[in-house]
Amino acid sequence: MTTRVRVREQTTATPLAPVTPARRARRRWELTAIGVVLAAVFLLPFVVMVLGSLKSRAEILRIPPTYLPRSWHPDNYATMWDTPETPLPFNLVSTIIIAVSATLLVLAVAIPAGYYTARHRFPGRAVFLGVVLVTQMLQPTVLVTGLIREFFALGINDTWLAMILVNAAFNLSFAVWILHSFFAAIPVEIEEAAMLDGLGRAQILLRVSLPLVWPGIVTATIFVAVACWNEFAASLVVLTTPENQPLSVALTKFVGQYDTAWQYVFAISTVGIVPVVLLFALIEKRLVAGLTAGSVK
Repeated sequence: MTTRVRVREQTTATPLAPVTPARRARRRWELTAIGVVLAAVFLLPFVVMVLGSLKSRAEILRIPPTYLPRSWHPDNYATMWDTPETPLPFNLVSTIIIAVSATLLVLAVAIPAGYYTARHRFPGRAVFLGVVLVTQMLQPTVLVTGLIREFFALGINDTWLAMILVNAAFNLSFAVWILHSFFAAIPVEIEEAAMLDGLGRAQILLRVSLPLVWPGIVTATIFVAVACWNEFAASLVVLTTPENQPLSVALTKFVGQYDTAWQYVFAISTVGIVPVVLLFALIEKRLVAGLTAGSVK
């Protein structure tokens, strides 16, 4: 009886069609077309922004609007730095210093924290990781009153140090969690073999574990750096001196109640996304490796 059922199943099964080169090429073109359409949808707002930065304000407000500038104004990128209301060169320097310093501080704390939580079963470990995860749910805006009072008590209000600490504190939990997962995926036997060779715990972390979790470090770096670069709410409240404010806050100075310099808004936005785009382009391969690590066993 069992033999007959198996024979019947084998005879009624539909054989799979072979994947021919023509079919493979058609599938490749279909995927390419879908990718081009999705890329166009996501890139269209950025194209409009770049073209808007090369128009005059009158042409931007013209009805019906024109997509390509009738008269090109690349001088917008030169004149926006000389606006008396906003010291954009100082704002750009402030953004770079805050984002880079906060990212380095996060990595300096998250790497040993992620390694220790992945390799040691200390009392309260689950509670500690839960508290770290809960802090990710908080936003600087919720705690801005307490933060300002604390900064006044420490004498660092309206300084780069205050915003570096804020950005580092609110992005640390993500970095700890992602690095904890990467360190936990490393077989313990690799570190035990290094111990037999005479390496200490610090040497194992620097010479053995870190090269293996490099995709995770890159992933944490890119997300923390972008979050610090785009931070707005806390900077608007903590930094009151125009020269200390980042680009995200300086951009709002060109948006008024009755008048808005759209050509400068588009130009500053274009300048603001260039470092992020370059960062993604430089570490794209390692970022993809970090995001897909562990998906296949």
